[in-house]
Amino acid sequence: MGETSTDSAAPVIAIDGPTASGKGTVAQQVARALGWNYLDSGALYRIVALFALREGVAPEDGPALARLARGVEPRFERGRILVRGEDIADAIRAEEVGATASRIAVQPLLRAALVELQRAFRRPPGLVADGRDMATVIFPDAVLKVFLTASAESRAGRRYKQLIEKGFSANLSDLLRDLRERDARDVQRASAPLRPAEGALELDSTDLTIEQTVGEVLDAYRRRAGH
Repeated sequence: MGETSTDSAAPVIAIDGPTASGKGTVAQQVARALGWNYLDSGALYRIVALFALREGVAPEDGPALARLARGVEPRFERGRILVRGEDIADAIRAEEVGATASRIAVQPLLRAALVELQRAFRRPPGLVADGRDMATVIFPDAVLKVFLTASAESRAGRRYKQLIEKGFSANLSDLLRDLRERDARDVQRASAPLRPAEGALELDSTDLTIEQTVGEVLDAYRRRAGH
């Protein structure tokens, strides 16, 4: 990410939430509407998870995961994610990679290694970042903090649809169980547990369309910015 330069004055909208809450889609559309940059922080953990699986690095090996994170140097280009000349955008969406990403995300050494990389995405005119600790740890001075959630059943259904559309096999009951296990790990981990940031706008998107959710976030930002 050497081509990115940080700018602490660039405004940030931080959108956190559990797996399959829709935060990625919402964040991308908010960024597009504002003409801002976009960061999918979860992709970084999936990238490390993919290479950990490929190279036989154990999910419990914090030092090895941190070394892996410092060495992958991903580049995000128009929907592609390039690492070592390979486009891994589809590969990191496999269910095994997602489950491994959730397991390795509890490792403090890995999280610390990824902090600088995530903050490097902050540049003018602004950044919309989604993840699990964007507002609480990475960008605590975000101009707008959003905590987006939905029922586990709704999220499992969304994830099932995403996987089928991408050509992956999926089982809805397995996905629901996996989501609940990931939620428990995210909430209970010692380092940066998943929780709403102080002052965050809490949005339940169970009964909202993507467009309605995006509209709520944009309206909240415009109120904060005085537009």
